[in-house]
Amino acid sequence: MTVRIRKYSWQLAPGHIRDIRQRVFIEEQQIPPELEWDETDEIADHFLAVLPDNTPVGVARLFSSLDETAHIGRMAILPEHRGKGIGEALLRHLLAEAAGQYDEVRLSAQEHAIPFYQRSGFHVCSDVYDDAGIPHYDMRCLAPELAVAALEERDHPLLLEEDRQSWRFENETRMLALMDSLAGQAGQRIWLYDRLLEHDLYDRFRFRELISALARRHRLSEVRLLIHDDKPLVKRRHQLVELMRRLPSRIELKLVNDDYPVEDQPFMLIDREGVLYRHDFYKPEGFCNFSDSGRVKLLSEAFQRMWDVGRSSLELRQLPL
Repeated sequence: MTVRIRKYSWQLAPGHIRDIRQRVFIEEQQIPPELEWDETDEIADHFLAVLPDNTPVGVARLFSSLDETAHIGRMAILPEHRGKGIGEALLRHLLAEAAGQYDEVRLSAQEHAIPFYQRSGFHVCSDVYDDAGIPHYDMRCLAPELAVAALEERDHPLLLEEDRQSWRFENETRMLALMDSLAGQAGQRIWLYDRLLEHDLYDRFRFRELISALARRHRLSEVRLLIHDDKPLVKRRHQLVELMRRLPSRIELKLVNDDYPVEDQPFMLIDREGVLYRHDFYKPEGFCNFSDSGRVKLLSEAFQRMWDVGRSSLELRQLPL
């Protein structure tokens, strides 16, 4: 169905936006008015979806937080117009609106709506919680530009275990977006093999936070870092090293033992399905797969062989806390 989407500030928003939210959230879902209308409305951009004859059918809002993350919220389609693709068109418009400005887009999804958001590149990033008496989950897209570009050709872009097409990368920006999208969905393990923990790649705040979230999630969480050279880590502080020293039972680092065979290409493995593989230690070129259990199994075996004969870093152990 053809739908047009118009953008307004709260001060200039037509009454249709309030009317649709009133009908869907307050009347249909029984959300208290004092929770529905909040101060965020004043700073958000508001979007109204209309049919070709100008009939208003859906709304949403978009705003940013202090950490420069975009947030989608108050998304609603009138009951008589659901199931026609209007919600998907509205969501993808919002994602495209945010993609050029923000590296991350978040939203709070009612439990039944999770598959809807997953089809547009979002993944769950929280446990269930109650919001106005309704079960919700936080969801995020860590590579909105990539998701927007792939929406027409992929059913579940960037979703672990579901996105079955390979992603190619030939520059660092694209590689890091894919790396974070994978790491952000790890449920149990992240295994990383590289020449060294380059600061530009691994000493980034967002990557550290993703590693930290996995390490603290449960007692079976496992982060393994296998590298060839630890000298740069001694000379300059590294966020992953500091995190590892605070969570030694969840995050481990070993050095490759050159007396045994080693892999010639670096890679990162996420759970049993995700892999980011570079063709060269020195270039940001390679591929990323979100559903590739066969390749992950083979690389896991290679990683385990190197890990079993790896050695601890004495220099890192001697660093002051």
